Amino acid sequence: MAGVGWGAPTEFKFNGIIIPEEKVPEWKPSMINQQYQDDIYVEMTFLKTLEDHGLDVSIRQAGIDFANSQYRLWHANRYGRENLRSGIAPPYSGHPEYNAHADDIDYQIEADYSGLIAPGMPQTVIDLGDKFGRLMNYGDGVYGGQFVGAMYAEAFFEIDITKIIKAGLACIPAESQYAEAIRDVLNWHKENPGDWQKTWQLIEDKYNLNHEYRKFSCNGTATDFNIDAKLNGAYIVMGLLYGEGDMDNTIIVSMRCGMDSDCNPSNAAGILATSLGIENLPEKYKTGIDNTTKFSFTAYDFPSLLKVCEALSRDAVVKAGGRIEKNTEGIEEYVIPIQRLVLAPLEQCWEPSKIVGDVNFTPEEMEKITVIQGENTE
Repeated sequence: MAGVGWGAPTEFKFNGIIIPEEKVPEWKPSMINQQYQDDIYVEMTFLKTLEDHGLDVSIRQAGIDFANSQYRLWHANRYGRENLRSGIAPPYSGHPEYNAHADDIDYQIEADYSGLIAPGMPQTVIDLGDKFGRLMNYGDGVYGGQFVGAMYAEAFFEIDITKIIKAGLACIPAESQYAEAIRDVLNWHKENPGDWQKTWQLIEDKYNLNHEYRKFSCNGTATDFNIDAKLNGAYIVMGLLYGEGDMDNTIIVSMRCGMDSDCNPSNAAGILATSLGIENLPEKYKTGIDNTTKFSFTAYDFPSLLKVCEALSRDAVVKAGGRIEKNTEGIEEYVIPIQRLVLAPLEQCWEPSKIVGDVNFTPEEMEKITVIQGENTE
């Protein structure tokens, strides 16, 4: 909430350029409350689906619930939801054949939930991404969310930022362009540890200006707008690496990279906060939170959001073969199993898998979708 609130005034106002230092907004306490941002509210639909139907919920039920959401959406989210409402069932609602935005940032910005409810359980994160990420994305668009979610899962038990990033990388296909982008940023940071703007330029040259890395950009190869997951994912990693464990610096560097400059600091800040723990956060990020207003068109205010995340994390630990027990002081602890990672074969939007079988919801499933196609409500 802090990352998106601070970066919101700059979103897509600085494209293909670094935000000048004097253009960075001044932090205001009201920025902590972000009940009306898609970076925040979309994943609450996923949480409600999991709360209502359990961790084994089908992708088709997840699609029905997302189709019935009523908040405003853009890009892959919007067209994925429109596909669902028109009868195209998941995972085809996010397939490049039906969604020209499938490589966009959308699941990446709303994957935080997957790591927050799966501490130390990266395979759980991967599985959640294959279910909820495919409602609107495909290929790198899904990998971005799995990468972000896996960094959260690792951050519960790790303070070394490079190790957190590498743990995220382990959860996506190494041969994907997304993974290549993250490896590049890690290497360029090593080469330029004190000059983030030099690394920014290397990212710009390869991932914004080079058409080979814009093969499925929803806006073609226009350099003044790029909502591709891997470019913006690189900016998340920029904030984490060059922020050096400082929350303000992490948000500011990620923001100053430009493009989707509220989503990216939101992810970076959330991952760092998970690593630091709430007791180590600056006070300004812990005060003034609105505990009564529900997030846009969702079932949750802030306290109930905390409760559902804790409840689902308990379910996830037990489902993975772990347990919850009390230590000698009577304090509950999670006993978390080490998961063996199982990755699916590489998929990329410009070389998608063939459509096989019926892509449509059944008539019975369509009866459960009650929101009219074309509504972008709020």
